[in-house]
Amino acid sequence: MSATLLPKLLEQTIGGKFKVLTGFLRVPDIDVAVEGGALQCRALSIDGFFSYEPHPTWLRSGFIRVLVQTGAWRDPRLADVPTLSETMDEFMTPDSGRAPAQLVLASSEFGRPIVGPPGIPPDRAKALRDAFDNAMKDPALVAQAKKENLDLNPASGRELEALAKQVVAQPRDLIERMKKLLGK
Repeated sequence: MSATLLPKLLEQTIGGKFKVLTGFLRVPDIDVAVEGGALQCRALSIDGFFSYEPHPTWLRSGFIRVLVQTGAWRDPRLADVPTLSETMDEFMTPDSGRAPAQLVLASSEFGRPIVGPPGIPPDRAKALRDAFDNAMKDPALVAQAKKENLDLNPASGRELEALAKQVVAQPRDLIERMKKLLGK
């Protein structure tokens, strides 16, 4: 998800107020701006947050506070940080405000999927999905991910297929609202 999209989403769903600054070319530049007080807030993925410094140290030292998680459930490493859905409950966001959030956050659920063209024979699709599922359990891959402080939390092909069908079946009015949110 774009780091500029989350503040727009928070403005629409819970009434947050943000002044979005763009133009930073590298993540370390953003971190320097946060450390120097030029930025008070930033958005990044949980996997990105925990995969490299200074973010974990900032969290442990209390230098930063994570405000909200965009995943469908709380990441156990941030067990005390509410999800956006929980935050929308707290702010009594109406269903009309939740729909864009659910659509935008679907991109996080997709992650970086491996896809194929339409019309793959079912037996071939099953073989590819089984191979992927087995690869995600490979001890060498799991060890490498752990060494690099990366989480392996793959969704199944069936889960992603169902999500894709849900995303493309949105009503026209929601698509128009999304275009406005995205500045198109």
